[in-house]
Amino acid sequence: MTMFSDAAVTWNKRFATDEYVFGTEPNEFLHEHAGAWASGTRALCVADGEGRNSVWLARRGIHVDAFDISDVAVAKARRLAAEAAVYIRFTVCDCDDFAWPEAAYDGVVAIFVQFADPPMRARLFEHMIRALKPGGALILQGYGPKQLEYRTGGPSLLDHLYTTQMLREAFGGTDIVALREYDAELSEGSRHRGMSALVGLVAKRR
Repeated sequence: MTMFSDAAVTWNKRFATDEYVFGTEPNEFLHEHAGAWASGTRALCVADGEGRNSVWLARRGIHVDAFDISDVAVAKARRLAAEAAVYIRFTVCDCDDFAWPEAAYDGVVAIFVQFADPPMRARLFEHMIRALKPGGALILQGYGPKQLEYRTGGPSLLDHLYTTQMLREAFGGTDIVALREYDAELSEGSRHRGMSALVGLVAKRR
């Protein structure tokens, strides 16, 4: 299913530190585009890890659901939410086991969900689109192939990386608001740090 033989064990080991390994600030691409959702709307954060993105959205008044395969990460996310005095409905599960609702969310957030191999990625993208209400917005960011040269985060497998063409095809049934490939300096904890090859997408369900 994933690039790991036992994904939960692998991610639990990665998150088993007092440090928030991807930091506690939101992803910059999400920060740039989150104006798509007003306070009081409902969003889902996919593979949310330690909660940096879901907590930031909840602090903006958005009603957030979030899930991750790592119970260690979700425990840290709950602590981060408690410190911020916000409520988030967290679930521990993988992408295939999450109970994806139909047309339930104004927004879906998928930041660096590149553990998914191509078959899982296809399922995941389909789930995310269906979970959006008509007019709801998806914000997605990941690494592009040039990241294999930078080696500043992300998977080492080419077929787990994104290109604009691949995302344009995968989300061809949506209205693509923004799609760009660019290089930028990341400072997201110890795991995403340094010059990085990035791809960002904002798309709305028709």
